[in-house]
Amino acid sequence: MYQKITQLFPKAVRNKFKDLVVYSDIELEYDKLMGFIIFFGVFMAIALALYFNVLFKLPLLIMMLTIFAIIELISFFWIILRADRKAKIVESYLPDALLLMSSNLKSGLTTDKALLLSARPDFGPLEKEIKQASRELMAGKELPLALTGLTQRIKSEKLKKTIKLIISGIKSGGKLVDLLEQSARNLREQDFVKKKIEANVLMYVIFIFIAVGIGAPFLFAISSFLIEIISENLAQINIPEVVGMTMPLRISQVAVNSSFVIKFAIISLSTTSVLGSLILGLISKGEEKQGIKIIPFLLGLSLGIFFLVRFVISSVFFGLVTF
Repeated sequence: MYQKITQLFPKAVRNKFKDLVVYSDIELEYDKLMGFIIFFGVFMAIALALYFNVLFKLPLLIMMLTIFAIIELISFFWIILRADRKAKIVESYLPDALLLMSSNLKSGLTTDKALLLSARPDFGPLEKEIKQASRELMAGKELPLALTGLTQRIKSEKLKKTIKLIISGIKSGGKLVDLLEQSARNLREQDFVKKKIEANVLMYVIFIFIAVGIGAPFLFAISSFLIEIISENLAQINIPEVVGMTMPLRISQVAVNSSFVIKFAIISLSTTSVLGSLILGLISKGEEKQGIKIIPFLLGLSLGIFFLVRFVISSVFFGLVTF
């Protein structure tokens, strides 16, 4: 059934999802996984939309589409983050693996043996990929093709560029040992520069985090409380018409009520938290999607401070400022 659901989508979409499943090391057939995610999303969207429609009288169709979109986005981003996590682990151990393979070649081992013995358990997912490449090499596949297979199972631009440089060097007649050692040195230099950049932008990350997670909800909480007080106090003021006609200013009821302000604050804080998380991911890691994992924490912190400050201010000052 799940495969039939998957067949309803264009081939380009299916191939893209298949690549993501391979990158993320999910031990499931891509068509079954894709069909299950779609089926589960539709089922949960219908169930939750009916629930919210009965309790809160929310529009059924809009809720179904919204919930379905949220479930699919969460599933999609989970697979992307899983693939990126695998790529980050591979990139962190790649220089050590290259140096280890170079040492094995210097000791007189053949290329396939040197590649196989460079797979260490502490390399994480890189161990599995190196063993796969070494098996392909032993089966008769050429070294450039075996190394290219690594880039087809790992979503890493750094790995692709490194393998491309090594293959280009091999084709041009360079020594494999020298190529591996130089590539490892270049990768370590890149990591050093990256860490230095991350240290320099740390102040910007802290500033954005404080502004989005603490400053904005604090100001929204105070402003919403003030509007609530002003609305209630002005509603209690009763000025005779004779006096009101002689006054240069007229006091009228505040058109914006407190419930509207609270809803606006929640929507604004939620939007700011999502966008702020993406900006933090871009500044600190170089990719917006790296900030997706920050969204739940930053959103919870922002809304939590908003309601906490409102509760504290209401408890302490409400009785003092009302007429």
